[in-house]
Amino acid sequence: MSGAKPGPARKRPPTLGPLRQLTVSFVSATVTLVVLILVVVAAALWLYDGPGPAAAHGLGSTVVVLRPGAGLTEIASSLRDGGVIRSPAVFEAAAQVTGFARHLKAGEYEFPTRASLAQVMGKIRRGEVVRHMITIPEGLTSEAAVDILMDTPYLAGAAPIPAEGAILPETYQVLRGEDRGEVLQRMIAARDALLRALWAQRAPDLPITTPEQAVTLASIIEKETGVPDERPKVAAVMVNRLRQHIRLQSDPTIIYGLTRGKPLGRGIRASELTGYTPYNTYLIDGLPPTPICNPGRASLAAALDPAHTADLYFVADGTGGHAFSATLEQHQKNVDRWRAIEAKAAGQAATSPKRSG
Repeated sequence: MSGAKPGPARKRPPTLGPLRQLTVSFVSATVTLVVLILVVVAAALWLYDGPGPAAAHGLGSTVVVLRPGAGLTEIASSLRDGGVIRSPAVFEAAAQVTGFARHLKAGEYEFPTRASLAQVMGKIRRGEVVRHMITIPEGLTSEAAVDILMDTPYLAGAAPIPAEGAILPETYQVLRGEDRGEVLQRMIAARDALLRALWAQRAPDLPITTPEQAVTLASIIEKETGVPDERPKVAAVMVNRLRQHIRLQSDPTIIYGLTRGKPLGRGIRASELTGYTPYNTYLIDGLPPTPICNPGRASLAAALDPAHTADLYFVADGTGGHAFSATLEQHQKNVDRWRAIEAKAAGQAATSPKRSG
């Protein structure tokens, strides 16, 4: 019997040795781990540098106040509650990893809409707090200046009323929660520094002997004119009168003696011109006992470096400024001209039709 020839034997695939199997498994696991790490890093970078939440109500920014002494957890919660970050846990983790947790600065912060976690943390690390502006106008009394401080809602504490003329009227930067008394001390220190500098450079032979007298003179100049270019001229009139022992006859000093600087609400009466107060410069010689307001930089400078004129008088000229004169005769002409302007204005007001209803 003839049998078929057996075919060629089928080869078995080669088997991997134990070491090779271990190597392949290690490489596979490493690749998987690297991929996972890359995914995690990409996600972390997106969370860190990607856009954050939009500001509420379509606003362009969000304001959050971080209280002094707040820890990382409280700060993260405040930012989440304010709508600045999405996850307090992510914020805390990023703060720990980047070292931000060691550089927390309290204060009021304004974050732009969709600010990234990196932007939020950077602002807080650098202490880029919101700075508010508070303005003390020139010519206010110290009481009125303190009223502005007390009416500023984002300040704290109370401030005493300082001596008249002790404050430098200016615009100051303040922080939310700053103590009003400390802000006031900055205003006083600013005036003291300016006064020292101006006093050291004062004109020679002035009829004032102390910086305090300079402030008093400057306060009268401040109340006599609101025209910047006129301040040295008004100062010259006052200085010339003091040199010649002529009474200053300044209406603002009468008003201060009556109301301590509050608006009189009417013209000065004849009885008030002749009624005595320590501030009535129609009756007293020289300067009044204290300033009558807080003068600004320009008035302080004018008091210590007045214009070089022989003028002894000035009166309103109808344009918002004043007409100056060196003689009583010329001054009387200027007064007559001003009275004519006043009479014309009064006549026009009396004849103009009144609106009904």
